[in-house]
Amino acid sequence: MEKQAPPSPLASAPPLDILILAAGLGTRMRSATAKVLHRLGGRPLIAHVCRSATALLKEARPIYIIVGHQAEEVGAAARAELGEEGAVFVTQAEQRGTGDAVMCAREALEGANSTLLVISGDVPFVRAETLGALVQQHRTHRGHGAACTLLSVKLDDPTGYGRVIRDAEGRFERIVEQKDATPEERQTGEINAGIYCFETRLLFDALERVRPENAQGEFYLTDVPGILRADGEDVSIYLHADAREVSGINTRVELAEFERVLRLRTLRSLMLNSGVTVIDPQHTYVSPDAQIGSDTVLHPNTHIEGRTVIGEGCEIHSGTRITDSRVGNGVTVKDNCVIVESEVADGCTVGPFAHLRMNARMEEHSAVGNFVEMKKSRLGSKSKAMHLTYLGDAEVGERTNIGAGTITCNYDGKAKHPTFIENDVKIGSDTMLVAPVRVGARSVTGAGSVVTEDVPPDTLVAGVPAKVKKKLLHEETQAVSPENKNAEEVTTAVTGGE
Repeated sequence: MEKQAPPSPLASAPPLDILILAAGLGTRMRSATAKVLHRLGGRPLIAHVCRSATALLKEARPIYIIVGHQAEEVGAAARAELGEEGAVFVTQAEQRGTGDAVMCAREALEGANSTLLVISGDVPFVRAETLGALVQQHRTHRGHGAACTLLSVKLDDPTGYGRVIRDAEGRFERIVEQKDATPEERQTGEINAGIYCFETRLLFDALERVRPENAQGEFYLTDVPGILRADGEDVSIYLHADAREVSGINTRVELAEFERVLRLRTLRSLMLNSGVTVIDPQHTYVSPDAQIGSDTVLHPNTHIEGRTVIGEGCEIHSGTRITDSRVGNGVTVKDNCVIVESEVADGCTVGPFAHLRMNARMEEHSAVGNFVEMKKSRLGSKSKAMHLTYLGDAEVGERTNIGAGTITCNYDGKAKHPTFIENDVKIGSDTMLVAPVRVGARSVTGAGSVVTEDVPPDTLVAGVPAKVKKKLLHEETQAVSPENKNAEEVTTAVTGGE
């Protein structure tokens, strides 16, 4: 009879729960803002950790988060990544150490027959693959799994970190914090990274026996592996090769260094994998959440932020900032433009010194130029606004030209009002369009006009306030007559340039 292999420890493995520690102030940041709310690559530190944790879970289970300082703000940052139902928050009223923080989750987790992954909210580079390897080793240690597995790394300079002390056979013995270590123990280069796996059913009993007998007078989670070992339980060490990946951020200097590393990683990936030209990587800033198409060129000192999407064959010139926006294919954005939460369709030209905001939309092959601002407005296909113009709460049709100095006067002191400019319109220089107002198709406003009433289609208006001066015929049907033979000359005189 063929002998059957013993069942894999993973076949009957308990479910995985994840606990993120995010209650601390982070005093070394010298900030009134909780450490996990400081931003890296445009997102809070805790958002990076939540993303890796979510990728690790194979089933729909909430992630448990210990909050304390600025709990409401930390919770909002976590929910933005995990969703409203993706997190359970537990409050640590007083910051009395990592052991006390985990103990706060006892009521929520003690009855769970699970494996618990404990991770700090300030390790933004940690990957789901690394956490998965830690869990795998924990569950397969010595064929039956461990009570606790801790993640360690080796540093050339371990100053400030808790040391992992091994016995003569290389097995875990204890963790000793820097302030409590002997001079000999401080020579150990292997440090505790602060990421653990526990069997939940054993964890809280061990936490009950943790005492604040240390230089800080705190309840250390690092005491738990030693307590479990003394109980005869197996404690495993997962030695990881990349110290930076599992490092926490404790100071603004470290935050800046992580930002530099993340930025260069992002740019390298864009150049190697996406076919993007980055002329000067040292002075180009791209969010890791942004997407940029092939053959797009980024000039020095460009900032691409948030979840911006830029198409293929674009050219983004120096001094430009694009945030949470969509840019189509073949777009040229000239120097010193700001585009925020807006959309630029294929073949458009923007700037220099243009500002698009609040869901501004440029349709295909439209153009805005020097010192033009669009706010909550749409510029139709092949339309232009080239100089010193404000379009606010406006709908502009196709093939329309907005003359220099035009302003949509959208605010009456109490409310905002819309302006509608239809197809093939010519708005003369320095026209004021006092909303709510509509300019009909193929109409013309004279330079310096103040338009306070709707303009019918095919009409020339001018003056302050603007009055109808002439009815214009569509050029395809214009007849040669004394009434209209000079219409083109009159139109040119009153509109001014682009």
